[in-house]
Parts: sequence; structure tokens; C-alpha cells
Amino acid sequence: MIFTDEDAVIGVFDSGSGGLAVLKELRASLPDQRFIYYGDHGNAPYGDRDADSIYALTLSSLTQLFAMGCSLVVLACNTAAATGLRRLQQTWLPVHYPDKRVIGVVVPMVEALTGVPWMAACDTGRRGVAGKTVAVFATRYTVNSRIFVDETAKRAPEINVVQQACPSLVKLIEAGAPLPALRRAVRRYVALLRHRLEGAHLSAALLGCTHYPLIEALFAEALPDGVEIFSQPKITAQSLVAYLARHPEFRSDLGPGVSFYTSTAPEAITRLAQRLLGDSQIQFQRLEACKAQV
Repeated sequence: MIFTDEDAVIGVFDSGSGGLAVLKELRASLPDQRFIYYGDHGNAPYGDRDADSIYALTLSSLTQLFAMGCSLVVLACNTAAATGLRRLQQTWLPVHYPDKRVIGVVVPMVEALTGVPWMAACDTGRRGVAGKTVAVFATRYTVNSRIFVDETAKRAPEINVVQQACPSLVKLIEAGAPLPALRRAVRRYVALLRHRLEGAHLSAALLGCTHYPLIEALFAEALPDGVEIFSQPKITAQSLVAYLARHPEFRSDLGPGVSFYTSTAPEAITRLAQRLLGDSQIQFQRLEACKAQV
């Protein structure tokens, strides 16, 4: 389905199915908005790729969504956002799509964690969990990028951020692994992080991959009592509502609805999405990859 620029459809992009958790919260918060979801499942997971490949795939997927009429895209992939969101916002969009916008899932999380606006680095204002230890569970690529560590330090250096890479989780979730296998994996990663804490009190946990909120209950089981879990889908939805209040030109008058697309065979992706979200109405269609202008 292709919309015109005047329709102001919002796109949601992820390398796989994790962005569906974000989409669910966006639809709940913006029930009158029209969305297009695109998962680049054919090239997932992005976390195992190099930076140049991730950036190229991200541009290709954004080009696809813009061609379908999206005027604003939520980059619901932490790996893609950590790799090149700032770069594409500053260099690629102004040249090729000056009337389009791309926002990500990292900025709202850092703002929520620190209580400091993104543009107020090194600000001395209020803090989110000042002086506390916070865990970040993410893909190996996002952990290595240190985006949550570095951006938190700029705004609230008194927050101690401890990271834990969870390299098997995305593959397990995308493969539709049974609950016991997912529970074992989550408990193993939480145990590894707690061992490195050496008894330090953990105040909060940030799930730094959009796949992980799909199994947030398993993290809640494995983490100590009282640890606050920062929900990326909910925080992203709150951020988008605020963004649209400031930029109403990106709102849609088409009425509610969502179309689902993937870069691979849609049957298995449809079944996985229906199971993850408990929605039998979800039906994915396949899109052929397009090449972005660089």
C-alpha cells in the first residue's frame, strides 16, 4: 500500500520482530494514527554485522518506507540507532529527504534514565536515578557501541551503568524458542551481570533491544525484587506523543490502521508476530529490497 506525502503515515522499522513491541505501544497511545511496520528479517540480526553494513541496510529500509508514503519513521532498532541515527539525520536526510524525519528509541531511554533532556548534556538539573547502579541488557553490538554508557555519563555521570551483552536472545525470540529456553537464557545473562556487580545494589534495568520487552516478564523474574525495568516501548510511545504535539504536521487523518511488511518470506514472520502479540489479524507481506541513495 502506498500513501501520498499528505497522508503523513508513520513508519516503524526494526531489523526483525522486536519493533512489534514498540508498535503495539504506539498504537495504544495513538489509536487514530495510521502506521506501516517494516521488519528487515531477511538481514537480521543486525547485531552480528559491521557498522557499514548496518548503516547501508538502515538507509535501504528507510528509503523503502519513504517510498511507501511515510513522512516520519521510528527507528525501533537499538543497533541501527547506535550505529548511524545521528549521522543519517545530519547528512543523509537533509540531502535526499529534507521533508522527512527519523527518530529513534535510544534518545527517549537516556532521557528517562537520567531525567535530563537529550540536548542538555552535562546539565545539572534533575536526575532520574542519581548515584545508583543501572543495568543495560542489549545486543553485543549495542554494548560495544557504549551509547547508553556514554550518553548517560554526559547527562548524569553519577549513574553507574553496567552492561551485559545477550547475544543469543534475539535469535531465540525470532526462532520462536519455547519459554523454558528463553527463561534459561535470561537467567544466565542476569547472573553474569550480577556476578560482575560484586554485591553492589542494582536499582534499575534498561532493556536496550526492542526484542527484549517481548520477554520482559522473564527479566522481571530473574532480576532482584525492587529493580525498576525501563520499558522501551512505553517510553518511546510517550516520546512520540510529545513529538507529534510539537509537530502536528506528521499526524495522519487517514484513521487507524497498520500494514506489515518484511524483507523475507512472510509466512513464518506472520506466525511469529501473531504469537508474540496475540493478534491473529496480523498478516505480513514481502517487499523486495531497494537501494538507497548515498
